Amino acid sequence: MTITRRTITRRLAALLTGAALTLAISAPGAMAEVKEVRISKGYGILYLPLIVMQDQKLLEKQAAKAGLGDVATKWLVLDGGNVINDAMMAGTLDFAGTGAPGFVTLWSKAKGIPNVEVIGIGGMSATSLSLNSINPNVKSLKDFTAKDKIALPGIKTSLSAVVLQMMVAKEFGRENFAKLDPMTVSLPHPEALAALTSGKTEITAHFTSPPFSFLELNNPKVHLVADSIDVIGNITLDVVFAPKKFVDANPKMTAAFLAALDEACDFIAQNKDAAAEIFVRGSPVKVSKDEVLTMLNDKGAKFSTTPDKVMDFAEFMGLAGTIKVKPAKWTDMFIPQIHDRKGS
Repeated sequence: MTITRRTITRRLAALLTGAALTLAISAPGAMAEVKEVRISKGYGILYLPLIVMQDQKLLEKQAAKAGLGDVATKWLVLDGGNVINDAMMAGTLDFAGTGAPGFVTLWSKAKGIPNVEVIGIGGMSATSLSLNSINPNVKSLKDFTAKDKIALPGIKTSLSAVVLQMMVAKEFGRENFAKLDPMTVSLPHPEALAALTSGKTEITAHFTSPPFSFLELNNPKVHLVADSIDVIGNITLDVVFAPKKFVDANPKMTAAFLAALDEACDFIAQNKDAAAEIFVRGSPVKVSKDEVLTMLNDKGAKFSTTPDKVMDFAEFMGLAGTIKVKPAKWTDMFIPQIHDRKGS
């Protein structure tokens, strides 16, 4: 039998095709998406969509609907942008709920670095942040002195830290945005609540979200110094994000997660009583259903996957020098699936 060049070419092509098929079948994850998803949430009403998602098993439902079969979810509780970003960079999280500033910080820091680059899945929530104090002499931002200590989840990059800087910039001028930073102390919200209301620690103020702000203001020793909505307006405070390499490798799981987050936000809007009960069951501090309903009916409370004025954070952080890479538009930071929404 004469072996012609055409025969050799055909055999080589067949061998290459077979090798490629074998590699595709044997390569880990080449043809399949993950079967376990690791998700972090934090404390407070801002995380209610994720709390509802876990309670109602919405991701498992949407994953099955997308043909992904049975998916296991592993939930972690992390508080503070620094802690969440470190966990994401370490590769121990697939999706994370966090303050918008913490996400913007990591998006900027990791932009263009394939193994650590992150991308936003969607917005999540908005409400008012309250700066509360037990010092009767502190009635405005101008009244804080070096003797005061302001508790917040993480210095400089946490949601509370950056919102406080934005409020300070409004009061003292943008160049003085860090004026109160030396007074801030890193402390998880539940611990800060206990410290402030006890009056037995160095903590004289706490910048926080519901339910902690509501519970503190029920204490006669505590008074409101400033409200974030009054100073900088009502904007998306918490978002959900993920490693870009995870999103690229798991498009169906990403779509299922977004669908589950949308469903959770709709659930809250349509079933506030049930959402309040879910929050009460998992709250790290004692709070009643009626108190939670008051928070959900507050004019500043919003739950939506559409980012609203997240670029306000990026603009401020860029001018303040806390991020080096600034997005040109909000869609630069989020997955294409939400680009047609009226975000900002």
